[in-house]
Amino acid sequence: MNRSDFRFHDHLRVRWVEIDAQKIVFNGHYLMYFDTAVAGYWRALAMPYAQTLERLGGDLFVRKASLEYAGSARYDDRLAIGLRCARVGNWSIRFSGAAFRQDELLVSCELVYVFADPQTQTSKPVPDALRAILQAFEAGESMVDVRVGGWDVLELHARAIRTEVFIAEQKIPLEMEWDDADAGAVHAVALNRFGQPLATGRLLQDAPGVARVGRMAAIQSLRGSGVGRAVLDALMRAAAARGDREVRLHAQTSAQGFYARAGFVPLGAVFEEAGIAHIEMARPL
Repeated sequence: MNRSDFRFHDHLRVRWVEIDAQKIVFNGHYLMYFDTAVAGYWRALAMPYAQTLERLGGDLFVRKASLEYAGSARYDDRLAIGLRCARVGNWSIRFSGAAFRQDELLVSCELVYVFADPQTQTSKPVPDALRAILQAFEAGESMVDVRVGGWDVLELHARAIRTEVFIAEQKIPLEMEWDDADAGAVHAVALNRFGQPLATGRLLQDAPGVARVGRMAAIQSLRGSGVGRAVLDALMRAAAARGDREVRLHAQTSAQGFYARAGFVPLGAVFEEAGIAHIEMARPL
């Protein structure tokens, strides 16, 4: 196996608690590494695991887990855990995995899951919708559809995400979240292949040639998966298309790194907005 055989990789750093008396990673911990990678694989599919399986009327139960050891990882090693869907059968799904230190193969893995009723744990046919998504991902297709439009078109999806993130999670008062600016803003919403809204943001205009991005939010289980960046990029393209020369935003300080990776730089000092620390950032177009 080679790293290039896998579209998806999860990354980790070996912790002290994971090594044994031989000063190498204890063999059983690799199962944890691969199981953690499975969770990351679902994020790469843009599908929140619990909600998706509930929608499909079943769950995945491990039928087989096997490991083959070619080498050993040691404390502080950085590992890439590759995972791919190797086969979708009538009742089961087989994943192949491999743990790499740089390009060196250390451990290979096979995981077989059976799709089954979560109450009785009796097997059921793998849903066609799930089969299609797995095959599309492995074929290199995008898992997210970003739609850009007005509030009249995207309100339902954008409102659902902002209610979950800003009002329920961050406890921002209703009267601070909803304003008249939504009606005239350009909105973007990322949806997965089931049409579930995952992330949103809006684009205003501060002054001629100066755009402002705001209300950026992604559901918790998909943060770090790229859906937020897809929304931000769509809004940046919309700003460039209308002739804006610069984009500004008020970033929550916890998200400052996210915007910095997109080319934004801080302006001024940290300030408080809605009881949360923010910093203004900008990027030229």
